[in-house]
Amino acid sequence: MRVLVTGSSGLIGSALVPSLVAQGDEVTCLVRPNTQPGPGQVVWDPDADRLDPSSLEGFDAIVHLAAENISKRRWSSEQKRRIRESRTKGTRLLAGTLGQLLHPPRVLVSATAIGYYGDRGDEVLTEDSLRGSGFLADVCHEWEEAAELAARTARVVKLRFGAVLSTSGGALALMLIPFRAGLGGALGSGRQYMSWIAIDDVTGVIRHAISNQSLLGGPVNVVAPQPVTNREFTKTLGHVISRPTFLAVPSFVLRLALGEVADAVLLASTRVLPARLQSSGYAFRYFKLEPALRYLLGKSN
Repeated sequence: MRVLVTGSSGLIGSALVPSLVAQGDEVTCLVRPNTQPGPGQVVWDPDADRLDPSSLEGFDAIVHLAAENISKRRWSSEQKRRIRESRTKGTRLLAGTLGQLLHPPRVLVSATAIGYYGDRGDEVLTEDSLRGSGFLADVCHEWEEAAELAARTARVVKLRFGAVLSTSGGALALMLIPFRAGLGGALGSGRQYMSWIAIDDVTGVIRHAISNQSLLGGPVNVVAPQPVTNREFTKTLGHVISRPTFLAVPSFVLRLALGEVADAVLLASTRVLPARLQSSGYAFRYFKLEPALRYLLGKSN
């Protein structure tokens, strides 16, 4: 297949592109104007609302991953604007341009996140659960609505990503630094749920979404079937790397250091299940956390 990918240099994109190439797909990356385009790259400028429709002609699938990192810095008003617009403006531009094509793609796979559900405690959440409250829930809702603009042209699959586990970046890579030094511990109460997924399953889910016609309309939770509490995650990671995990970080310290990000990202509890993925026949490589961490960290049983 001919596949176009945005956000190809990010955590997910940098794993997805080689996995698509390995299965024989031809991949083109849509890159920002501050990137010198090379072979297999075309330029777009979401900030300037600029995208040449001819550059999208003839692709079988588009995977849209480009978005500002929500944990990059504290959330000032300006940073919140950047987070929101990096998701909504680019998605509207991409989805709207598809309607102008002579040969549009068959499918648009567009990223969103389980932040849609907000902080929900122990409540079990599926794709049928109502939207939560807060900044991230509002942003995810607008993000998904922007992707839906392409629904008249292509099959639209909206992937709600959980916490992606990879040693190349994201939460796990950051956690490994203090944990390996014996300074790891639960965040806040440790009772908040973490809905995680290994990077190999993330790329597998995206390939599944491209090819599986039953995933039509509506969101898809991209999480492993067994979410864990932060305390369970902490103990499991410490066990896998043989390090103590008794130095818990109080909530007030996280709030002082990170502001609003602490409550929205680190202390929020989101217990999400991948109901649509499982009903569509996707076979997870990693159901449970410990085998996933052992694989990612190269630790044998």
